[in-house]
Amino acid sequence: MQNLSPRHVKTEESLRLGVISGWYSTKVSGTFVSGPHDSEADCLRKIAEIDPPPPKDAKRKRAV
Repeated sequence: MQNLSPRHVKTEESLRLGVISGWYSTKVSGTFVSGPHDSEADCLRKIAEIDPPPPKDAKRKRAV
């Protein structure tokens, strides 16, 4: 699990970083993983694709 989050990079910052303005999925360290995406929703969809949530346990564990 990478724990990715969406981040919007505005024009001023994009010029400084040398990237295109838009939404990016980033690691906790700030490293870009994917992007740019047109919207936050598109970015969140990509995050779910790259780093899906853990599956819910269908059976509850019983204490013995």
